[in-house]
Amino acid sequence: MATITYLTTVQFGFGELKTIAPGLTDLKIARPLIVADRGLAATDLIQRLRSASPLLGNAPLFVDTPTNPTEEAVEAALALYREHDCDGLVAIGGGSPIDLAKGVALLAGHDGPLETYAAILGGIPKVTGKVAPVIAVPTTAGTGSEVGRAALITLKDGRKLGFISPHLIPKLAICDPELTLGLPAMLTAATGMDALTHCIETYLSPRENPPAEAIALDGLKRAALNIERATKDGSDREARKEMLMAALQGGLTFQKGLGAVHALSHPLGGLKQVSLHHGTLNAVLLPAVLRFNEQASGAKYAEIRRVLGLSADADLAAWVAGLTQRLGLPGSLSQMGVPRDVLPAIAEAATQDHSSATNPRQASAADYLAMLEASFG
Repeated sequence: MATITYLTTVQFGFGELKTIAPGLTDLKIARPLIVADRGLAATDLIQRLRSASPLLGNAPLFVDTPTNPTEEAVEAALALYREHDCDGLVAIGGGSPIDLAKGVALLAGHDGPLETYAAILGGIPKVTGKVAPVIAVPTTAGTGSEVGRAALITLKDGRKLGFISPHLIPKLAICDPELTLGLPAMLTAATGMDALTHCIETYLSPRENPPAEAIALDGLKRAALNIERATKDGSDREARKEMLMAALQGGLTFQKGLGAVHALSHPLGGLKQVSLHHGTLNAVLLPAVLRFNEQASGAKYAEIRRVLGLSADADLAAWVAGLTQRLGLPGSLSQMGVPRDVLPAIAEAATQDHSSATNPRQASAADYLAMLEASFG
Protein backbone atom coordinates (compact mmCIF):
# COMPACT_ATOMS: atom_id res chain seq x y z
CA MET A 1 0.00 0.00 0.00
CA ALA A 2 1.07 3.60 -0.59
CA THR A 3 0.48 6.67 1.56
CA ILE A 4 -0.64 9.54 -0.66
CA THR A 5 -1.09 13.08 0.69
CA TYR A 6 -2.21 16.25 -1.18
CA LEU A 7 -1.17 19.00 -0.05
CA THR A 8 -2.06 22.71 0.53
CA THR A 9 -4.39 25.54 -0.52
CA VAL A 10 -3.82 27.15 -3.92
CA GLN A 11 -5.52 30.24 -5.32
CA PHE A 12 -4.95 30.08 -9.09
CA GLY A 13 -5.97 32.53 -11.79
CA PHE A 14 -5.63 36.04 -13.13
CA GLY A 15 -6.24 38.60 -10.39
CA GLU A 16 -5.87 36.15 -7.51
CA LEU A 17 -3.27 38.33 -5.78
CA LYS A 18 -6.24 40.01 -4.12
CA THR A 19 -6.86 36.86 -2.08
CA ILE A 20 -3.75 37.47 -0.01
CA ALA A 21 -5.64 39.75 2.38
CA PRO A 22 -8.13 37.08 3.53
CA GLY A 23 -5.30 34.55 3.37
CA LEU A 24 -3.28 36.47 5.94
CA THR A 25 -6.35 36.68 8.17
CA ASP A 26 -7.14 32.99 7.85
CA LEU A 27 -3.57 32.07 8.79
CA LYS A 28 -3.59 34.54 11.69
CA ILE A 29 -0.55 36.35 10.32
CA ALA A 30 -0.61 39.90 11.70
CA ARG A 31 3.07 40.89 11.33
CA PRO A 32 4.42 39.42 8.10
CA LEU A 33 7.93 39.61 6.74
CA ILE A 34 8.10 39.98 2.95
CA VAL A 35 10.91 38.01 1.30
CA ALA A 36 11.94 38.90 -2.27
CA ASP A 37 15.17 39.59 -4.19
CA ARG A 38 16.93 42.57 -5.75
CA GLY A 39 15.63 41.81 -9.24
CA LEU A 40 12.04 41.85 -8.07
CA ALA A 41 12.65 45.01 -6.06
CA ALA A 42 13.48 46.79 -9.34
CA THR A 43 9.94 46.11 -10.63
CA ASP A 44 6.51 47.19 -9.42
CA LEU A 45 5.61 43.74 -8.10
CA ILE A 46 6.45 44.38 -4.47
CA GLN A 47 4.34 47.53 -4.47
CA ARG A 48 1.49 45.58 -6.06
CA LEU A 49 1.85 43.03 -3.28
CA ARG A 50 1.84 45.73 -0.60
CA SER A 51 -1.28 47.27 -2.11
CA ALA A 52 -3.15 43.97 -1.87
CA SER A 53 -3.38 44.06 1.94
CA PRO A 54 -3.09 46.73 4.66
CA LEU A 55 -0.92 44.30 6.65
CA LEU A 56 1.67 44.38 3.87
CA GLY A 57 1.77 48.14 3.37
CA ASN A 58 4.53 48.78 5.90
CA ALA A 59 5.72 45.22 6.44
CA PRO A 60 9.49 44.73 6.73
CA LEU A 61 11.12 43.63 3.49
CA PHE A 62 14.13 41.38 2.90
CA VAL A 63 15.54 41.56 -0.65
CA ASP A 64 19.08 40.20 -0.26
CA THR A 65 18.15 36.73 -1.53
CA PRO A 66 20.99 35.23 -3.62
CA THR A 67 20.31 33.37 -6.87
CA ASN A 68 20.95 30.19 -4.90
CA PRO A 69 19.77 30.78 -1.29
CA THR A 70 22.50 30.61 1.34
CA GLU A 71 22.65 29.92 5.05
CA GLU A 72 24.05 33.42 5.56
CA ALA A 73 21.03 34.98 3.82
CA VAL A 74 18.64 32.84 5.87
CA GLU A 75 20.30 34.09 9.05
CA ALA A 76 20.12 37.71 7.90
CA ALA A 77 16.42 37.41 7.06
CA LEU A 78 15.77 35.63 10.36
CA ALA A 79 17.37 38.54 12.23
CA LEU A 80 15.00 40.96 10.47
CA TYR A 81 12.06 38.62 11.23
CA ARG A 82 12.92 38.65 14.93
CA GLU A 83 13.70 42.38 15.03
CA HIS A 84 10.14 43.12 13.92
CA ASP A 85 8.55 40.34 16.01
CA CYS A 86 7.06 38.80 12.85
CA ASP A 87 4.65 35.88 12.98
CA GLY A 88 4.69 34.71 9.35
CA LEU A 89 6.24 35.25 5.94
CA VAL A 90 5.12 36.24 2.46
CA ALA A 91 7.59 35.10 -0.18
CA ILE A 92 7.28 36.66 -3.62
CA GLY A 93 9.44 35.82 -6.63
CA GLY A 94 10.96 32.64 -7.99
CA GLY A 95 12.13 29.59 -6.15
CA SER A 96 15.00 31.38 -4.42
CA PRO A 97 12.93 33.78 -2.25
CA ILE A 98 10.40 31.02 -1.54
CA ASP A 99 13.10 28.56 -0.46
CA LEU A 100 14.81 31.23 1.62
CA ALA A 101 11.50 32.02 3.33
CA LYS A 102 11.11 28.33 4.16
CA GLY A 103 14.55 28.37 5.77
CA VAL A 104 13.57 31.38 7.89
CA ALA A 105 10.25 29.76 8.80
CA LEU A 106 12.09 26.63 9.90
CA LEU A 107 14.59 28.42 12.15
CA ALA A 108 11.90 30.75 13.52
CA GLY A 109 10.47 27.76 15.37
CA HIS A 110 13.49 25.48 15.76
CA ASP A 111 16.92 25.80 17.34
CA GLY A 112 19.84 25.89 14.88
CA PRO A 113 22.22 25.23 13.29
CA LEU A 114 20.44 24.90 9.97
CA GLU A 115 22.28 21.72 8.91
CA THR A 116 20.59 19.89 11.80
CA TYR A 117 17.47 19.67 9.62
CA ALA A 118 19.07 18.64 6.30
CA ALA A 119 17.44 15.57 4.79
CA ILE A 120 20.65 13.63 4.13
CA LEU A 121 21.81 14.29 7.72
CA GLY A 122 18.70 12.75 9.25
CA GLY A 123 16.88 16.03 9.71
CA ILE A 124 13.47 15.18 8.24
CA PRO A 125 11.85 13.92 11.48
CA LYS A 126 13.32 16.87 13.42
CA VAL A 127 11.15 19.38 11.52
CA THR A 128 7.91 19.93 13.44
CA GLY A 129 4.73 21.94 13.16
CA LYS A 130 6.52 24.87 14.82
CA VAL A 131 7.54 26.09 11.35
CA ALA A 132 6.21 29.65 10.88
CA PRO A 133 3.43 29.98 8.27
CA VAL A 134 4.49 30.93 4.74
CA ILE A 135 2.40 32.37 1.91
CA ALA A 136 4.10 31.88 -1.45
CA VAL A 137 3.47 34.16 -4.43
CA PRO A 138 5.40 32.88 -7.46
CA THR A 139 6.33 35.36 -10.19
CA THR A 140 8.09 32.78 -12.37
CA ALA A 141 6.70 29.56 -13.82
CA GLY A 142 9.30 27.00 -12.95
CA THR A 143 10.29 25.80 -9.50
CA GLY A 144 6.96 24.68 -8.04
CA SER A 145 8.41 25.64 -4.65
CA GLU A 146 5.09 27.33 -3.82
CA VAL A 147 3.63 23.85 -3.19
CA GLY A 148 6.88 21.95 -2.57
CA ARG A 149 7.94 20.37 0.70
CA ALA A 150 11.64 21.13 0.17
CA ALA A 151 14.00 24.08 0.38
CA LEU A 152 17.45 23.96 -1.25
CA ILE A 153 19.97 26.05 0.69
CA THR A 154 23.74 26.34 0.34
CA LEU A 155 25.46 26.08 3.71
CA LYS A 156 28.47 28.13 4.75
CA ASP A 157 30.82 25.29 3.84
CA GLY A 158 29.49 25.20 0.25
CA ARG A 159 27.22 22.16 0.50
CA LYS A 160 23.85 22.72 -1.19
CA LEU A 161 21.46 20.59 0.86
CA GLY A 162 17.77 19.82 0.80
CA PHE A 163 15.52 20.50 3.77
CA ILE A 164 12.40 18.38 3.39
CA SER A 165 9.21 18.16 5.41
CA PRO A 166 5.47 18.49 4.83
CA HIS A 167 5.67 21.25 7.45
CA LEU A 168 7.72 23.32 4.95
CA ILE A 169 4.96 23.38 2.34
CA PRO A 170 3.58 26.94 2.21
CA LYS A 171 0.19 27.18 3.88
CA LEU A 172 -1.14 29.16 0.92
CA ALA A 173 0.09 29.50 -2.66
CA ILE A 174 -1.23 32.41 -4.69
CA CYS A 175 -0.58 31.65 -8.36
CA ASP A 176 -1.57 34.71 -10.37
CA PRO A 177 -0.39 34.51 -14.02
CA GLU A 178 -0.70 38.30 -14.21
CA LEU A 179 2.50 38.50 -12.16
CA THR A 180 4.49 36.55 -14.77
CA LEU A 181 3.62 38.67 -17.80
CA GLY A 182 6.75 40.83 -17.59
CA LEU A 183 9.20 37.95 -17.18
CA PRO A 184 12.14 38.26 -19.65
CA ALA A 185 12.35 35.69 -22.44
CA MET A 186 15.46 33.85 -21.23
CA LEU A 187 14.16 33.62 -17.67
CA THR A 188 10.85 32.36 -19.05
CA ALA A 189 12.70 29.67 -20.99
CA ALA A 190 14.99 28.66 -18.12
CA THR A 191 12.26 28.47 -15.49
CA GLY A 192 9.98 26.72 -17.96
CA MET A 193 12.59 24.01 -18.52
CA ASP A 194 12.77 23.62 -14.75
CA ALA A 195 9.03 22.87 -14.67
CA LEU A 196 9.30 20.49 -17.61
CA THR A 197 12.19 18.64 -15.94
CA HIS A 198 10.26 18.33 -12.69
CA CYS A 199 7.36 16.70 -14.50
CA ILE A 200 9.62 14.22 -16.30
CA GLU A 201 11.76 13.30 -13.30
CA THR A 202 8.89 12.85 -10.87
CA TYR A 203 7.00 10.74 -13.40
CA LEU A 204 10.05 8.49 -13.82
CA SER A 205 10.61 8.15 -10.06
CA PRO A 206 10.01 4.54 -8.95
CA ARG A 207 7.89 5.53 -5.95
CA GLU A 208 4.28 4.46 -6.23
CA ASN A 209 1.90 7.40 -6.51
CA PRO A 210 -0.46 7.16 -9.53
CA PRO A 211 -2.21 10.51 -8.82
CA ALA A 212 1.16 12.27 -8.89
CA GLU A 213 2.11 10.51 -12.13
CA ALA A 214 -1.11 11.68 -13.77
CA ILE A 215 -0.43 15.24 -12.62
CA ALA A 216 3.15 15.04 -13.90
CA LEU A 217 2.09 13.93 -17.37
CA ASP A 218 -0.54 16.65 -17.60
CA GLY A 219 2.00 19.25 -16.48
CA LEU A 220 4.52 17.96 -19.02
CA LYS A 221 2.00 18.31 -21.84
CA ARG A 222 1.12 21.87 -20.81
CA ALA A 223 4.80 22.85 -20.58
CA ALA A 224 5.73 21.29 -23.91
CA LEU A 225 2.84 22.97 -25.72
CA ASN A 226 3.38 26.43 -24.25
CA ILE A 227 7.02 27.05 -23.31
CA GLU A 228 8.03 28.30 -26.75
CA ARG A 229 4.91 30.47 -27.04
CA ALA A 230 5.52 32.05 -23.64
CA THR A 231 9.19 32.64 -24.42
CA LYS A 232 8.47 34.20 -27.83
CA ASP A 233 5.60 36.42 -26.64
CA GLY A 234 5.67 37.30 -22.95
CA SER A 235 2.23 38.92 -23.21
CA ASP A 236 0.55 35.68 -24.35
CA ARG A 237 -1.84 35.31 -21.42
CA GLU A 238 -2.96 31.79 -22.23
CA ALA A 239 0.63 30.53 -22.56
CA ARG A 240 1.62 32.27 -19.32
CA LYS A 241 -1.33 30.69 -17.49
CA GLU A 242 -0.52 27.23 -18.84
CA MET A 243 3.16 27.52 -17.87
CA LEU A 244 2.26 28.61 -14.34
CA MET A 245 -0.04 25.60 -14.06
CA ALA A 246 2.70 23.30 -15.39
CA ALA A 247 5.08 24.65 -12.76
CA LEU A 248 2.47 24.16 -10.05
CA GLN A 249 1.85 20.60 -11.21
CA GLY A 250 5.58 19.86 -11.20
CA GLY A 251 5.66 21.00 -7.58
CA LEU A 252 2.63 18.90 -6.67
CA THR A 253 4.48 15.79 -7.86
CA PHE A 254 7.58 16.33 -5.69
CA GLN A 255 6.03 13.77 -3.34
CA LYS A 256 7.45 11.11 -5.67
CA GLY A 257 10.99 12.47 -5.49
CA LEU A 258 13.20 13.70 -8.30
CA GLY A 259 16.23 12.02 -9.89
CA ALA A 260 19.72 12.25 -11.35
CA VAL A 261 19.18 15.66 -12.99
CA HIS A 262 18.60 17.25 -9.60
CA ALA A 263 21.21 15.11 -7.86
CA LEU A 264 23.68 16.83 -10.21
CA SER A 265 22.16 20.30 -10.41
CA HIS A 266 22.02 20.72 -6.62
CA PRO A 267 25.81 20.50 -6.02
CA LEU A 268 26.48 22.42 -9.24
CA GLY A 269 24.23 25.18 -7.91
CA GLY A 270 26.36 25.35 -4.77
CA LEU A 271 29.56 26.22 -6.65
CA LYS A 272 31.11 29.47 -5.50
CA GLN A 273 33.25 29.93 -8.66
CA VAL A 274 30.23 30.60 -10.87
CA SER A 275 26.55 31.43 -10.35
CA LEU A 276 24.41 28.89 -12.22
CA HIS A 277 20.69 29.15 -12.89
CA HIS A 278 18.95 26.00 -11.69
CA GLY A 279 16.46 25.70 -14.55
CA THR A 280 19.17 26.15 -17.19
CA LEU A 281 21.28 23.50 -15.48
CA ASN A 282 18.36 21.09 -15.59
CA ALA A 283 17.86 21.73 -19.31
CA VAL A 284 21.53 21.03 -20.02
CA LEU A 285 21.71 17.88 -17.87
CA LEU A 286 18.37 16.31 -18.84
CA PRO A 287 19.42 14.74 -22.19
CA ALA A 288 22.35 12.77 -20.67
CA VAL A 289 20.19 11.62 -17.77
CA LEU A 290 17.41 10.51 -20.11
CA ARG A 291 19.89 8.38 -22.05
CA PHE A 292 21.20 6.85 -18.82
CA ASN A 293 17.74 6.00 -17.45
CA GLU A 294 16.03 4.65 -20.57
CA GLN A 295 16.95 0.99 -20.00
CA ALA A 296 15.20 1.14 -16.61
CA SER A 297 12.07 3.00 -17.71
CA GLY A 298 11.12 1.82 -21.19
CA ALA A 299 7.34 1.71 -20.63
CA LYS A 300 7.29 5.17 -19.08
CA TYR A 301 9.38 6.57 -21.92
CA ALA A 302 6.77 5.25 -24.33
CA GLU A 303 4.06 7.07 -22.37
CA ILE A 304 6.06 10.31 -22.40
CA ARG A 305 6.43 10.04 -26.18
CA ARG A 306 2.67 9.53 -26.49
CA VAL A 307 1.90 12.58 -24.35
CA LEU A 308 4.33 14.70 -26.36
CA GLY A 309 2.92 13.46 -29.68
CA LEU A 310 6.22 11.90 -30.73
CA SER A 311 6.76 8.74 -32.74
CA ALA A 312 7.24 5.46 -30.90
CA ASP A 313 10.96 5.42 -31.72
CA ALA A 314 11.66 9.12 -31.06
CA ASP A 315 14.82 9.98 -29.13
CA LEU A 316 13.57 11.84 -26.04
CA ALA A 317 17.03 13.14 -25.22
CA ALA A 318 17.36 14.62 -28.71
CA TRP A 319 13.89 16.17 -28.40
CA VAL A 320 14.89 17.90 -25.15
CA ALA A 321 18.19 19.11 -26.63
CA GLY A 322 16.35 20.48 -29.66
CA LEU A 323 13.84 22.30 -27.49
CA THR A 324 16.63 23.83 -25.40
CA GLN A 325 18.36 25.02 -28.57
CA ARG A 326 15.16 26.56 -29.99
CA LEU A 327 14.64 28.42 -26.72
CA GLY A 328 18.09 29.96 -27.03
CA LEU A 329 19.43 28.45 -23.81
CA PRO A 330 23.02 27.20 -23.40
CA GLY A 331 23.50 23.66 -24.65
CA SER A 332 26.38 22.58 -22.43
CA LEU A 333 27.94 23.03 -19.00
CA SER A 334 31.02 24.59 -20.60
CA GLN A 335 28.84 27.27 -22.19
CA MET A 336 27.49 28.01 -18.70
CA GLY A 337 31.02 28.54 -17.41
CA VAL A 338 31.38 25.35 -15.35
CA PRO A 339 35.08 24.52 -14.91
CA ARG A 340 35.91 20.96 -15.94
CA ASP A 341 38.06 20.29 -12.88
CA VAL A 342 35.01 20.35 -10.55
CA LEU A 343 33.25 17.48 -12.31
CA PRO A 344 34.65 14.58 -10.22
CA ALA A 345 33.67 16.30 -6.97
CA ILE A 346 30.20 17.09 -8.33
CA ALA A 347 29.77 13.44 -9.37
CA GLU A 348 30.69 12.27 -5.88
CA ALA A 349 28.37 14.82 -4.28
CA ALA A 350 25.52 13.65 -6.53
CA THR A 351 25.66 10.16 -5.02
CA GLN A 352 24.95 11.75 -1.61
CA ASP A 353 22.13 14.03 -2.78
CA HIS A 354 18.63 13.12 -1.61
CA SER A 355 17.33 13.11 -5.21
CA SER A 356 19.66 10.28 -6.20
CA ALA A 357 17.62 7.77 -4.18
CA THR A 358 14.58 8.19 -6.43
CA ASN A 359 16.33 8.02 -9.78
CA PRO A 360 14.85 5.05 -11.68
CA ARG A 361 18.32 3.56 -12.24
CA GLN A 362 20.96 3.44 -9.52
CA ALA A 363 23.88 5.69 -10.41
CA SER A 364 27.45 5.49 -9.12
CA ALA A 365 29.94 8.33 -8.99
CA ALA A 366 31.39 7.00 -12.25
CA ASP A 367 27.94 7.05 -13.84
CA TYR A 368 27.38 10.62 -12.70
CA LEU A 369 30.78 11.66 -14.01
CA ALA A 370 29.91 10.16 -17.40
CA MET A 371 26.65 12.15 -17.45
CA LEU A 372 28.54 15.32 -16.58
CA GLU A 373 31.11 14.68 -19.30
CA ALA A 374 28.32 14.10 -21.83
CA SER A 375 26.75 17.41 -20.77
CA PHE A 376 30.00 19.36 -20.72
CA GLY A 377 30.32 19.95 -24.46
